[in-house]
Amino acid sequence: MKLGIDMSQVIRQINQDRGIPEELILRTIEETLRAAYKHRFGSVDNAVVRFDEDNMEVSIFAQKKIVEQDGVYDPVTEIDLFDARELNPDADVGDEILVELDPKQFDRVAVQSAKQTAHQTIREIQKDSLYSEFKDKEGEIIIGYYQRERNGTIYVDLGKAEGVLPKKFQSPRETYHVNDRIKALIAEVKKDSGGLQIVLSRTHTEFVRTIFELEVPEIYDKTVEIHKIVREPGFRTKLAVYSNREDVDPVGACVGLKGVRIQAVIKELEGEKIDILKYDPDPRRFIKNALSPAEVRDVIILDEGKHQALAVVSDSMLSLAIGKQGLNVRLANRLVDWNIDVKTESQFSEMDIAAESRRAVSELFGDSEDFSDEISRISELPGVDSRLARILLDSGVDYIEDFIALSQEELESRGLSPSELDQLRKLIEEYVEIVEEEDEVYEEESADIAVVADETIEEETETEEYECPECGAKITVDMTTCPNCGIGLSFEYEEEE
Repeated sequence: MKLGIDMSQVIRQINQDRGIPEELILRTIEETLRAAYKHRFGSVDNAVVRFDEDNMEVSIFAQKKIVEQDGVYDPVTEIDLFDARELNPDADVGDEILVELDPKQFDRVAVQSAKQTAHQTIREIQKDSLYSEFKDKEGEIIIGYYQRERNGTIYVDLGKAEGVLPKKFQSPRETYHVNDRIKALIAEVKKDSGGLQIVLSRTHTEFVRTIFELEVPEIYDKTVEIHKIVREPGFRTKLAVYSNREDVDPVGACVGLKGVRIQAVIKELEGEKIDILKYDPDPRRFIKNALSPAEVRDVIILDEGKHQALAVVSDSMLSLAIGKQGLNVRLANRLVDWNIDVKTESQFSEMDIAAESRRAVSELFGDSEDFSDEISRISELPGVDSRLARILLDSGVDYIEDFIALSQEELESRGLSPSELDQLRKLIEEYVEIVEEEDEVYEEESADIAVVADETIEEETETEEYECPECGAKITVDMTTCPNCGIGLSFEYEEEE
């Protein structure tokens, strides 16, 4: 059966329009003809499809066995000797011969069934081919054109396929119209019963990374590498970079001469602010850099294990360091993976950082595990009334030593009743010990009070008598509790300068 068309031209056209490889097109044509054969004759076991050398023509044959004249039992699979010798004079009984079929032998229903099979096969092949092609491009940038919008989702013409840009992956500062050019990241490619779905994004951090790779040759060739990117799409992006060569400034490479490179990225992100900073393995320097564009005077590590730090800035830099609605410090936290508290110099001077200083000393001498049991704040007391702690905190009393230093009248003036104060003192007596530091001449009014939970620090010294800070009874340095009131005792000494 010869088809009156130039098959090679059809194959080329399908290959160009749908991206289907030539061998798959030929296989589809073969399966289509075999489907028509089966619909017409009920079996496809003896159907043979052949293409000529240039793929310009295709034929379908029925392979039949030659039997004695008038001995044909199944005309689909058998042919008598007389008819066979008309096709091939050398034919003999028992041989097999290919009988070419005429297109007229296929009825309309058979042809229609074959077309449906062909269309379905081509769709499946095209789906598999496109899936493989776009799956390999996940994480890459692609350019398409706005087609339509439905329920906030934008459908983008990608040429061979259609992509979807969900609302959640659109920047809040961007708007689009029909036929607008859209550059986006291929975030996900998946295939389901509904067909191929290509999910696009303009909010992923990888979108920013890929844009920088396109604009900054040093990033593309790995001379400069991106340590981490954090982003609030449409508002601000922070980018930490470092260089693999000492003679290349990583920040300068990203900014470019007169800012030409960074401006190209900002334009692509529709004016979103971008902070490029240098990555530093030292957390103090990294935190300083991360809070840019604010200038940070100092960074104090409060708790290295819990990644807590304090950044000190000038009064004029406070709002810049924190950012609008806390955006700058929030992004800095995510970038460095530390919890950063920003204070001005005046706020810092008013803070009691004794606990932080003791923690630093404890870690220096390898006692950080013991120090984890220390209670320094009122809010850390087990069973403390949260309302009580909040009232004290709002009135500037955060640490236990601050509470102890105030008189009854001063505490009551902060809105606390005598019963509440007694309750809090009992908690302090139960869970903490008071350690008083003595000068060469003991003066009760100037004694520094240290608060230590369930821990006694003892120093060897000469046996001298002192007064109990609680009840005034006579005590000596070898005592751990007062014989009169039972309060725990501990003695600390400071060397004279």
